[in-house]
Amino acid sequence: MPAFINGYDNPALKAPEQRQQSALTMAEEDDARIRILQSLRGKICEAKNLGPVSGPNRQRDLCTFCTISLDQEEVFRTKVIDKSVSPFYGEDFYFEIPRPFQCLSFYVYAKSVFQRDLAVGKVSIRKDDLCKYSGKEHWFGLQPVDPNSEVQGKVHLEMRLNEVITENGSVGQHLLVRIIECQELPLISGQNCDPYATVSLVGPARSDQKKTKVKKKTSNPHFEETFFFEVTRSSSYSKKSHFQVEEEDIEKLEIKVDLWNNENLAQDVFLGETRVPVKILRSDHIHKAWYLLQPKGNGSKSKSDDLGSLRLKLTYIEDTVLPSACYTPLCNLLLKSPDVKPISASAAHILGDIYRERYEAVLPVVRLLLHHNRFVPFVSAVAALELDNTQEANTIFRGNSLATRCIDDMMKIVGKNYLAVTLKPVIDEICESNKTCEIDPIKLKEGDNVEVNKENLQGYVHKVFSSITQSSSSCPTLMCDVFRSLRQLACKRFPADPHVQYSAVSSFVFLRFFAVAVLSPHSFQLRSHHPDPEISRTLTLISKTIQTLGSWGSLSKKLSSFKETYMYDFFKSFQEDKCIEKVKKVLADILKENAENKVFEPQSCVYTYREVQKRTQGRKRLGKKNFKKRWLRVTSRELSYHKHKGKEALCTINVKNIQAVEKLDESAFNRKNMFQVVHSEKPLYVQAGNCVEASEWLEVLGQVSRCNEGRLATFHPSNFTSGAWQCCKNQSNNAPGCKPCTATMLANLQLDIDCDRETERIFSLLSSNDTKLQDMEDACASMAVYQGPQREQEEYSKFTIQEPKETFQTLKQLRNVMEELQMQHNIRNDTTAQYGSLDNPIVGKTS
Repeated sequence: MPAFINGYDNPALKAPEQRQQSALTMAEEDDARIRILQSLRGKICEAKNLGPVSGPNRQRDLCTFCTISLDQEEVFRTKVIDKSVSPFYGEDFYFEIPRPFQCLSFYVYAKSVFQRDLAVGKVSIRKDDLCKYSGKEHWFGLQPVDPNSEVQGKVHLEMRLNEVITENGSVGQHLLVRIIECQELPLISGQNCDPYATVSLVGPARSDQKKTKVKKKTSNPHFEETFFFEVTRSSSYSKKSHFQVEEEDIEKLEIKVDLWNNENLAQDVFLGETRVPVKILRSDHIHKAWYLLQPKGNGSKSKSDDLGSLRLKLTYIEDTVLPSACYTPLCNLLLKSPDVKPISASAAHILGDIYRERYEAVLPVVRLLLHHNRFVPFVSAVAALELDNTQEANTIFRGNSLATRCIDDMMKIVGKNYLAVTLKPVIDEICESNKTCEIDPIKLKEGDNVEVNKENLQGYVHKVFSSITQSSSSCPTLMCDVFRSLRQLACKRFPADPHVQYSAVSSFVFLRFFAVAVLSPHSFQLRSHHPDPEISRTLTLISKTIQTLGSWGSLSKKLSSFKETYMYDFFKSFQEDKCIEKVKKVLADILKENAENKVFEPQSCVYTYREVQKRTQGRKRLGKKNFKKRWLRVTSRELSYHKHKGKEALCTINVKNIQAVEKLDESAFNRKNMFQVVHSEKPLYVQAGNCVEASEWLEVLGQVSRCNEGRLATFHPSNFTSGAWQCCKNQSNNAPGCKPCTATMLANLQLDIDCDRETERIFSLLSSNDTKLQDMEDACASMAVYQGPQREQEEYSKFTIQEPKETFQTLKQLRNVMEELQMQHNIRNDTTAQYGSLDNPIVGKTS
């Protein structure tokens, strides 16, 4: 009789083996929801004493650039720095790492005009060693770039040692080696390789080699080929034997597997090797495992000339994100923070308190509060606490406090499009026109005309200032809500100061938002690279002027904020331009009480503009469907591709017509990093430059099209060719997709945030500072129990403790939820991947 209760299977009534199988299935499903998310941020600072480079580039006129590679796939490139053996790059980078990797490498190249760029040297750091360098700057010595050491990937092998009886009746041994497949082989010149493998049995007096077939255009070849080798004992040898091996020589035999890329007419390219000693098969007659490919000769090379060194700052973060239910207690405790009285006793404030020295520690809390629409009450509470300790109105919100850090992070998240619409066009003009604007007499170059430079600078400042003062209608509603709250709090704290309602807001709008974005457009995604030193100097002068124009306190004090005489003289020209009235008007418009009722349709702004490989769509019946290089451009309104950057579009797709944006299987075109844009006409197939760019394209195209009414529920992960879809073999070109589309998000900022990942980040931060939490708990206990006059202790004074009992209670709750979450991590960490599996391959022996 079937065991059903209310229409559902009842696990209690199932047979034991069924219950066990059900539990295993549930565990597998639970583990399937665990995500390993990786990110890397940092800075390529500078190089020094770069060594000699062969070819036309000599040390004296060395022009260099740096690249970052995940294994052998380039994912980032700096600008070229001209003629310096100690170049300063100063390039910040941040990206999500969308795939597993073994090694992070930084290459320094010498730029060559007429031939291939020449490698000066590299810094390679294995993934397991990244934590040693996280968060701090280090100088790394450059190592030589040897083609035989540039390897990646892994190979799946099965080996067996069988005893056989030879023709003369003696006992011999045969070795069976089966090469099953490889994964993650490198790209060659940006394309999938044509790999093959050689399998050898090598020893002191023998080397038998056999070769697989060549697999075309793939980085994950399936070979499924088996080779036999004779391993003969001494008793079976005759005088006609073609080699002589003594009895103990089996201890010295190795199976050597080399991977190569078939170059046809050119010399084949080495992809990696692994070596397995035959003796391990004595105790394990069938040995099946994954092996990491290794450099030839372990990549060792004799010490060459000193190639110089590279200064890097790296922060690698790997988050193991558990199922959502695991984070509910910690998330709820953090979301209660705005309601806790006093706010200093809340969980979110405690995190900010113990991480005062780390600016980025507040970001996950801000994201979490934004997602749940709890940011405004929280930041209002912490701002009120800060104002209670502010003695003068002209210093309002000028420090690096928890309130200012929260609002800074919020503006970067919420105001991204606001900045792009307001500043990007004029920033692009400044960077591309490259007019000289230096007005410091000490820094003027020979032949510079200070009056012309002053006129150029004044023109740029007017354009930037006008863009800002006319942008109030574009200011996001959430920013308006926060600024109105700050104004109310400031007016309540300093009722006698008529300017405080504006200075409380201008310190954020001008000083911490627009002026900072002008100074560092790359950090706000307004430019793809840091500007060169001359343009950077221009942006610095503009930023200084914008700060003073928007600083209400400085304007009211007759421009006393300028320390440089030349800046003071330059600024006099703006005094008659009614700047104060313009600043006052834009702030008043932002602070209008009916701002929440405005409807803002963002102007079309460019999100990204990059070179890609695009498959022709075959608009002509007999036209070729090959891949061509194109410039892909996406705005909030349209997606287009161009033959040349900035030229007329060859094709334009309205963003509203996009039905899906999804990854494409590598097997579709034998190319990596492919994605497809499904719209009302034929799908657009695109190959990104690398895995990071592919991930970024998917994200930005998903964002601009997520609200479209005609979005699909399913898609085809492969292409339609030879009369059928290659994924599901359906022969109808109009057949519905065979795979569910990626879950789409509504047109709501809060839903763009991965709350589980942010909560995991908060858990990691709290766990790494357990001693500080304990110190804070001890301080609360001491203050609550001791009833006499309080003796301020140095270790307690660094915490904000207004109500020790309330703070102590929150700390206890934090500890309880953290212990439970740590236990969930420990349970899953116990099931580590078996050594030799796909997820934990063996690091094979090398020559």
